[in-house]
Amino acid sequence: MIRYGIVGFGLHAVKRMVPGFRGGQNSKLVALSRRDRSQARESALQYDVPLAFDSVEELCRHPEVDAVFVATPNVCHLNDVLTAARHGKAILCEKPMAMNADECRQMVEATRSAGVKFGVAQVFRFEDSVRHIQQCIASGDLGETVLARAEFAYPGRNHARKWINDRASGGGVVADVGVHCIDALRYMLNDEVTRVQALTRSDAESGEVDAAGALVLQFSRGTLATIMVTMRAEYQTPVEVVGEAGVLTATNAFTVDAPLTIDIRRGGKIAESWQFRNANAYARMLDSFSDWVEGREEFVAPGEEGWRNQLIIDAAYESARSGCAVTLG
Repeated sequence: MIRYGIVGFGLHAVKRMVPGFRGGQNSKLVALSRRDRSQARESALQYDVPLAFDSVEELCRHPEVDAVFVATPNVCHLNDVLTAARHGKAILCEKPMAMNADECRQMVEATRSAGVKFGVAQVFRFEDSVRHIQQCIASGDLGETVLARAEFAYPGRNHARKWINDRASGGGVVADVGVHCIDALRYMLNDEVTRVQALTRSDAESGEVDAAGALVLQFSRGTLATIMVTMRAEYQTPVEVVGEAGVLTATNAFTVDAPLTIDIRRGGKIAESWQFRNANAYARMLDSFSDWVEGREEFVAPGEEGWRNQLIIDAAYESARSGCAVTLG
């Protein structure tokens, strides 16, 4: 059993990670940290967590903590990961992994030097729906893949995570949920992005950060993909993959809160259809990371994957600023 401490016990920890730990078989939440000690103690009491701290350093020093889940705002990720690595803790970091690719490089190099496991919490890699789409593509069910589309919309006005409207804290919808689409497409297509072009849009509430974005990605084997994201619409996460032999669609491929259907159409008619429920994705991710820490299996989202995603995010923002496509090396 791997014992975890959550650094940055806020909305995401309460909504997703606490239920994830409750559903896990090899992962136990034993500690949390918040900037205010009294709030930390209150949260620990409310969610039955034995240890409460007001500093990352203190949490990472504790001998009963084996692994750290980093759930702080993006701007804090680098320091939190380096602190946990310095204390020899395994680390699972929320997406996006950092503020930029150079920070990702520092994280990967530091955790390698410390000899600790380091993963990024790209939870959609652990969803049955996403894995099924990957299998359909890999099996050749769709023929050669020509086009792909992933979208992520959610209502972000007056959001509890105030920092998502702050550029200095790592805000912006492309970084916040565009990373999910980027990672899911890379994983489902089993291919890498070679070229990125992007447009972003802000508004009065988001200020200098993007409230909506549209990306075009070119993959190394020729697939062209679009990503559209916004925090100004009701929740939806549609995915479509167009192949020469069929078209796969899923209305909400990424949701963990409700059942979803994946269809393959051929000749304008539904040829195959499946239903999925991704309710156990967070528990599955945690247990997979715990098994990796204990040497029983590989983890499909190591830190290097977060680094690759960040290179694409950085390229998207560069393209939005310059108005030009950016080629990745």
